Formats: sequence, structure tokens, C-alpha cells
Amino acid sequence: MTHDLIVIGGGPAGYPAAAAGVRQSLKTLLIEAGELGGTCLNRGCIPTKTFCRSAETMLDTERAGEFGIDIPAGKINVDLNRVVGRKNEIVMQLREAVAGVVNGADVKLGRARFISPSEVEVDGEIFSAPRIIVATGSAPVSLPIPGAELCTNSDQLLDTTTLPESMIIIGGGVIGMEFASVFAAFGCEVTVIEYCKEILPGFDRDIAKRLRSTLSKRGIKFLVNSAATAVEMTSEGKRKVSYQTKGKDASVEAAIVLMAVGRKAVIPEGLAEAGAEIGRRGITVDDNFMTTIPGVYAIGDCNGICQLAHAATAQARRVMGEDTDLSPIPAAVFTVPEIASAGMTEEQAQEAGISPLQVVKLPVRSNGKALTMGETDGLIKMIVSGDKLIGCHILGSHASDLIMEASLAISANLPVAAILRAIHPHPTLSELIHTALP
Repeated sequence: MTHDLIVIGGGPAGYPAAAAGVRQSLKTLLIEAGELGGTCLNRGCIPTKTFCRSAETMLDTERAGEFGIDIPAGKINVDLNRVVGRKNEIVMQLREAVAGVVNGADVKLGRARFISPSEVEVDGEIFSAPRIIVATGSAPVSLPIPGAELCTNSDQLLDTTTLPESMIIIGGGVIGMEFASVFAAFGCEVTVIEYCKEILPGFDRDIAKRLRSTLSKRGIKFLVNSAATAVEMTSEGKRKVSYQTKGKDASVEAAIVLMAVGRKAVIPEGLAEAGAEIGRRGITVDDNFMTTIPGVYAIGDCNGICQLAHAATAQARRVMGEDTDLSPIPAAVFTVPEIASAGMTEEQAQEAGISPLQVVKLPVRSNGKALTMGETDGLIKMIVSGDKLIGCHILGSHASDLIMEASLAISANLPVAAILRAIHPHPTLSELIHTALP
């Protein structure tokens, strides 16, 4: 055996696993097909958040007059060249940080191919280990419709330096909503086509509906309950998306079309032939993330359980023997305003037959700090059973930061009284958590 541990993939699942291997004095090999950091760092979480910050700054600048700040007359412009440049600088800085985290591991750049249950080949070299962790992530998927090749995916959009005058987004999930919020702020005319009855399937319906209403006021057009059926070029050089809604055919045109209908697991070549079972969503694993090959594990997006970077890191910690609670897994959507969620939705609790069940909704505008910030649009929704918080859903400024208190309370199985006993500083948005609890 050439190594004690082989990790395939250097993203938020792979590099923490490799770093843990080094800490445990294992001779560790990290194999990465692209750049260290994976999709999250190079084409996902971090790049999109730099765009989100630029969009938020744009919106704040436009509202400066509300706060007594005068800006000289003239149109406020976004320079996508500089937005992309800033994104690239941040990505490079964090990529170097990842290299430091895995210091001590052997790093091999190239695409790994399984040639046996304990051996992989990379560019003609063969490596072996009694323990192999597959952390190959995911890639954008496309609808199987005519003209799908005319669409842009999220990876490509993050490198665009020319602001389109109009955009159609196929898919109202997390990726679609973040890009819709960003490019609408930049001045692009945005239309979202979503197959389901509501945007953000899987999130609390009240919160998703409220976000759609807010984004509609910002000029984003939503076509829900609508299925995109084809994309074609018009004689004017635009892209036309045909769709069906309520049994009727319709179409809409824009300069570009973003395909944002989700991501699929990336499966290493030869893994199935080596004995791993591959399911519809990804690599099949047991409760300890081991595949059907003894000693081979699959973590992160490639197992299809939860396509979130922090979930991938948590799975890596679990596989490497660290004490990790995998429930709840908080989620956030970095629109303006933000959405964050932890635990069960009201619908999930009802379907599970949980009783007693208490649902409390509190408007963000009731909070003094939100009023001073001018960020009053939003809602916090608590799901409580007996004396335990089982779900928290937030729409509002800094929702992604606020959710951690609720997530910790659910993870630690704290009674509601324990949260209420804690002093929340005033005036802060954190008081919303305290005030919303029954």
C-alpha cells in the first residue's frame, strides 16, 4: 500500500478529511482533478457570495437618501469586470489557505480512476490504500429539452464581464434565486421559470412565498407552476424559452438564459466496476458513509444526501472519527433579504404527526435594530413542540447569521426556557429569536 488514506476530491468534504488524516498521523494522499477548494470555493459558495455582496452594496447605495446621505445625480453603474476581479482575488486567497490546511498530505492533481477496490490510477501512476474517501462533489445539470445547449450555467455566469440587459432563469431553487437577486440589483431584467407551485421547494412555504413577493417588488417576474419545454434563438439574437403553464403554451425572450435546475453527483470512473452501488441521486452509502465496497467511503455532494458545503465538511468529520451531530443541517439563501432555515418546516411537522405543535410568526419590523437599519422586510417563524424548538425559519437581514442560535438549540435539544433565560443584547437582531419564542 502506498498510503494509509486516499482522499479523492479537494473540496469542502475532501480537504477537511485529508487534514484530519494528517492530524491522525496517517500517510495521506489528496487527489484533486481541478483546483483545491472544489466547487464551493472556486465556482459556488464563495464566488456567488462576492456577487451577492456587490448586489447588496448596489441596493444600499440606491437607498442612501433614506439615511440622509446624498449621492451626486447620475446613474449608479456596476462594473462586472471589477466584480469578477474581486471574486477571483478572494478565491485565490482562500485557495492558498486550503493548501495550508492540507499541508503534510501528498497532493496529486489529476483525475482519479478506480482500478480495484483499493487502488486508483492518476495519469499513469497507481496509488493504493486500505481506506479511500470519495469526495468528488457535483456538477450542474441541464433539462433534457431542445436548445438546452443555448443556456448558460452557474459556473459560466460567474465569469461573465458583460451585464446582460435581460435574463431568464430556469429553476427557482437556491442557485436560481441568488442569481435572480444579484442580477436584478445590477439592473438586469429577470424572469424566473419554476416548475413547482412555489420557489425554493423544500423550504418553509410561508417564507418562500414572502421572499417571492419581496423580489417581485424589486421587478423580478416569476412564472411558477411552469415547465420550460424548449430554448431557441430568435432572428434578433435573443433566446426564447417556451414553457407550459396550466395546460397552455407560452414563451418569453431574453438576452441570456441561465439553467439552474440543480446539480448531479460526480462519480469517479471505475467506482461502479469496483463494486460500489450507484443510486439515482449519487453513490449509495450506509449510516457511516461507507459504500458497498468495504473501506471505501463517499461524502459530500457525490452521495446526494445533502448538497451543502457545511454538510460535506460534517460528513468528513464523522468519517474521520470526530464527534459530529449531523442534524439539524442549517441552510441559507443569500438573496436580499436572506433566508435561513434549521430543523423541521411546519409542513414536515404536520406530515410527521407531531403533537402538540405550536407555530409562532413574528414580523421583522417589530425589532428596533431592524428599524434603525432600514431592513424591516421579513419574517421569523418558530416551530415548537412541547418545550422544544424543532424548527426555525427566517427571512430578513443577516438571517444566515441568526440561524445558528436556533440550530444549536435544536442540536443540543435545549428546552425553550433555556433560550429565553439567555440574555440577548439590545438593540440587536438576535432579539428576534427571543421574542418569537412562545
